[in-house]
Amino acid sequence: MKYELIYIIDAAVNEEERKQLIARYNELIEQNGGKVEKVDEWGKRRLAYEINDKTEGYYVLLNYTAAPEVPKEIERNLAISEDILRYLTVRVEEKTSRVKPKVSQPRPYYKESAPRKADEQSIDKEEQEAVPEVDNNSENE
Repeated sequence: MKYELIYIIDAAVNEEERKQLIARYNELIEQNGGKVEKVDEWGKRRLAYEINDKTEGYYVLLNYTAAPEVPKEIERNLAISEDILRYLTVRVEEKTSRVKPKVSQPRPYYKESAPRKADEQSIDKEEQEAVPEVDNNSENE
């Protein structure tokens, strides 16, 4: 299954330790039979609200493929680390369409836009019955 993990590293962590931290989580995925597809470091950003009296954090987005039990192990390790402020794992679902496309059917054409009253409809039927039908065959003979 495909997963997307985003985590925020404390901005006070120096660059060397931050690189080791990112590498550690990538290795953890690979040790558990997963495959890291993409690591996107967004860099230092201001947090929307203070977390543990911190106003800035270093964001890392990680896309990987692994078995369903791997994300739980990774989140357990992320929760233990004091350098990680927040994390979120999301399963990425592939788009599959099981819905058949709707076949467009021609809409019936109506001359009148307003609905007719029941009395008018009955009068029209009576008028049609009163009109004699013309026999076109008798004229041709």
